[in-house]
Amino acid sequence: MTIAPYGSWKSPISSDLIVSNSIRLGAIAIDDGQVYWNEGRPTEGGRNLIMRYDKEGNYREMTPNTFNVRSLVHEYGGGEYLVEDGRIYFSNFSDRCIYRKVGGSNCKPLTTESAYRYADFVWSRLYGKLICVREDHSAGGEPINSLVAVNTSDGEDLQVLVTGADFYASPSLNDSGDKISWLSWNHPNMPWDGTELWIADLVESDIGVLTIQNPQLVAGGIDESIFQPRWSPDGKLYFVSDRTGWWNLYSTSVEDFSQVQSLCPMSAEFGLPQWVFGMSTYDFTGDRKVICSYTQYGISHLAILDPANLASGLQEIDLPFTSISSVHCEGDRVVFHGGSATEPTAIILLEISTGTWQKIRAASDLQIDSGYISAAQPVEFPTENDKTAHGLFYPPKNKDFQAQSTEKPPLLVKSHGGPTASTSGSLSLGIQYWTSRGFAVLDVNYGGSTGYGREYRDRLKGNWGIVDVDDCANGAKYLAEKGLVDGDRLAISGGSAGGYTTLCALTFRDDFKAGASHYGICDLEALATDTHKFESRYLDSLLGKYPEQKELYIQRSPIHFTEKLSCAIAFFQGLEDKVVPPNQAEMMVAALQKKGLPVLYVAFEGEQHGFRKAENIKRALDGEFGFYAQNFGFTPAQ
Repeated sequence: MTIAPYGSWKSPISSDLIVSNSIRLGAIAIDDGQVYWNEGRPTEGGRNLIMRYDKEGNYREMTPNTFNVRSLVHEYGGGEYLVEDGRIYFSNFSDRCIYRKVGGSNCKPLTTESAYRYADFVWSRLYGKLICVREDHSAGGEPINSLVAVNTSDGEDLQVLVTGADFYASPSLNDSGDKISWLSWNHPNMPWDGTELWIADLVESDIGVLTIQNPQLVAGGIDESIFQPRWSPDGKLYFVSDRTGWWNLYSTSVEDFSQVQSLCPMSAEFGLPQWVFGMSTYDFTGDRKVICSYTQYGISHLAILDPANLASGLQEIDLPFTSISSVHCEGDRVVFHGGSATEPTAIILLEISTGTWQKIRAASDLQIDSGYISAAQPVEFPTENDKTAHGLFYPPKNKDFQAQSTEKPPLLVKSHGGPTASTSGSLSLGIQYWTSRGFAVLDVNYGGSTGYGREYRDRLKGNWGIVDVDDCANGAKYLAEKGLVDGDRLAISGGSAGGYTTLCALTFRDDFKAGASHYGICDLEALATDTHKFESRYLDSLLGKYPEQKELYIQRSPIHFTEKLSCAIAFFQGLEDKVVPPNQAEMMVAALQKKGLPVLYVAFEGEQHGFRKAENIKRALDGEFGFYAQNFGFTPAQ
């Protein structure tokens, strides 16, 4: 084993290897025993396509390379396709049209190119129509969101079913197709703050006009977040609610919606923050049981719940996965995303009756020696106001190298985006890139993150730029005090909202010596006045109302306090980013240059909020590492 300084270790986990062998695994569907998924390919310019795994074990690309299966509703998209009886309906990124593909036929447009965007599809078998969320950008100003029905034999015959709320999501039909449920919410709420669950009759007139009748509010409100309403095979409406402080499973009957039953109350999260459409944490088996995933103490579980015998409770399925999502069932089969600390996320097909499972498709097919893999270690650490915060710690690991016993490793603190989101414990080659070179990594689930109940999620309300920064800084100091990292070589990095936390930490505190902002926010006023509808009032809860509390926005914006900066910062920015426009990064870079501080600015043509092209992912990863090498005084391996 070679003795070498931390940061200088030679690693087989290169950026070329990561981008050339990695894909993004998106939404899953199962139809007639065949598994479908959305696959993002960085090596093909970030294109998304629908893949299929059939009953015989064959793989097939279902959408031609001239299409990019992606929605821009809410800007973040999701819910971009549906498979029903072998027919694929999907949203195409370039023209925003809905297309239908049947078997080996060409993709037929159901709508024309326009200012409309579509997502969250559900098929009405009874009426032969596609129901979905539409976002209308035709009038200028704030777009109008609605639930609409599209006639699949004549796509231009489109009917608005319900409108008036600021946002809609999760349309769901009962098995007979005559009842529909959906979620709606209004500014300033985000869906994890409070949503309303509605149900109505779905009726078609003699001339084929589909309408919603007798709408009723079932659950939810401004302070109750409802997630994933779904009809069971026996006609009950299931949903997830955080009314107790935890996202738990509930059901109600059509006969009396006032009778809501809690199915398995526990201090665990069965729901997720709805940043994108189409999320699924539970589904129904052929024998009417519920397969559900939940998170407890940052670890995911998959379990079976029998509604006919609730006293037996959840029956956990023994699986080696610590991160589970996108759960879908058909008969005795379950498909989901599964990952662990040592295995990358993969699409898993599980046979419930036998308990056997197989990997259908992995985010990376690299076979990396475990001697280069650092497993996530959950950590809790003290933070402000006598509270505890959470994170995942990855010590440096490389079987070929070690440092002098007197040296401590540099630490990279990662601040996740959202900020209402969470980090995952599944294998990330992006993290292993750092640890195999001699960095320690702390991936922080700061106050405001999901997975720890509503109280933890609400810690960030009014305190964005404070609680998240405190938790990231306190996590780093905790590791330094434990002697696990070098307290003089602390760096912080994050994207989007995590980039804001990064820039706040580097501006308003002196705990970190360097950092990197990936499409991060530095001007909260600009964000409040120049962002998209979905997040346009997000800051009301995170900070306060604008412009009434304009002074607070200024006080929390790093761009106004560049005189406090005294360390090196790198910026990586997409030039077509509508969520965080590039002018924010450019303003910060100019201020740093004027002050004479080390600064790196890398702008990417054609990239939006997050990098999808292989060459840009590679350049950002290598660029950040090289930037720290220059400022921490080590020489990267050749």
